[in-house]
Parts: sequence; structure tokens; C-alpha cells
Amino acid sequence: RGNGHLKLTWQLGDIMRESAELAMSYIKSHILDINPIFDPSNYDIHLHIPAGAISKDGPSAGITMLTAIASLVSENSVSKDIGMTGELTLSGSILPVGGLKEKVIAAHRQKIRKIILPLQNEQDLDEIPEEVKKDLEFFPVESAGEALDITLGIKIHNHIKSKDTIRSKFLS
Repeated sequence: RGNGHLKLTWQLGDIMRESAELAMSYIKSHILDINPIFDPSNYDIHLHIPAGAISKDGPSAGITMLTAIASLVSENSVSKDIGMTGELTLSGSILPVGGLKEKVIAAHRQKIRKIILPLQNEQDLDEIPEEVKKDLEFFPVESAGEALDITLGIKIHNHIKSKDTIRSKFLS
């Protein structure tokens, strides 16, 4: 319980802090879709990003922080074999990120099998070695609503929709 504050701990830079704040704003603005009985003004949320002594900064974790907070608020779990990257905007758009090849290879090493990535990064999949790609399933998204539908089965009304439909087999 609390007063609706977002507490962020560990060595986060300004961009990571802004991404977490954007994620919280998105959650509050779509709370009726995420959990209509949850009142964000009655709870504090503490987001801890452990990374040893390594300082973290960059927008790539925006969609991940959104999903973590939405998981908490909705009381739904995300499958442990899903990885994701993407910059989140206040309107819920997912923007492209750098270093997709390295992120995908690292996720593959950690036994991640499903990757959510920005639709605008889809062309970067050509850079990933075939021996890595063959073990993975990719889900390009252009909105936070699409990502929350894939990861948590949450349907966000009035969100940006991609031309591609979300594959229902992912939710099973």
C-alpha cells in the first residue's frame, strides 16, 4: 500500500528512469483494461533493476518495464521463455532500438525462445545467424497494447494496431 509513487532502485541512468515513468503513466492511463479493480493511487510500486556494479541506461527496456509493472498490476505472469526489447513512448508506440543482433544472441544463450521486438527493427533480423534464428520465434510489434496482449493476454482498447495480426498460438 502507498500513495501511487514509483520507486526505482539500483544504478539506473536518466533514460531508464524516464522509461519506467512512461511505463507507469501508460499503466495508469489504461488501468481499466489492465485491472479495473486496481487503484494505482493506493499503491507504491518499487522497480528494482539489479545489474551488479554495472550502470544501466538506454531506452531499450521500456517495453520490458511496462510488462513487468502490468504483470504485477494484473496479477498475470509472463512466460519465462519470452524476451523483449523496445523503446516505449507516452502514447504507447514501440520505437526501434540498437544492438538487436547482440540482444537476440544473448537471449538465445539464456534459453529465451520467443522474442518481442519493435516492428521497425524487423529488417535487422537478417543480421542474426541462422543457427540462432532457427530456435526462435519473433513477434514484431508497434504498440504497447500488442506486447501486453502477447505477454499477458491483456487487451488494450484504443491502441495502435499493426497490419499483422497477433498470433493466437502464442497465447496458448
